[in-house]
Amino acid sequence: LEGLAPQGMGVRVSPSAPAFLQIACYNARRLSARRGVLHNYLPVLIFLAIATGLAFVLLLLGTGLGHWFSRDPRNAEKLSTYECGFEAFEDTRAKFDVRYYLVAILFIVFDLEIAFLFPWAVALRSIGTFGLVAMGIFLFILTVGFVYEWKKGALEWD
Repeated sequence: LEGLAPQGMGVRVSPSAPAFLQIACYNARRLSARRGVLHNYLPVLIFLAIATGLAFVLLLLGTGLGHWFSRDPRNAEKLSTYECGFEAFEDTRAKFDVRYYLVAILFIVFDLEIAFLFPWAVALRSIGTFGLVAMGIFLFILTVGFVYEWKKGALEWD
């Protein structure tokens, strides 16, 4: 029995074993080597299957309970068009003043400036002169945007 057991079981196959047993042991070793790589991903696949199943069940359960317990989903008032709580009084394709866009750009300028200045100030010692020059270029570009908005009158509130 010792000479007939596959090699993957910790027992060697004797050279005098029949050819079919040696071939079976060779195939078992190849399958074991291939299964080792795929076997590492088995927990991930199980997790994905359970997560997908749970998401599907919760989606169906939430949708079903929402429709079952809703009072009146086809209410005419809910289906009517409205704008800020009242009926629209002009065309929705009206042109906007350019100041709306300039205010949005102004917000982005100050938002980016603050968002990038804090990490830069914390890491200033480690980034050295290169970081100082890079932040100077960045602040120059933001200043150009700010001056552009100032010249366009975005800061003038009428």
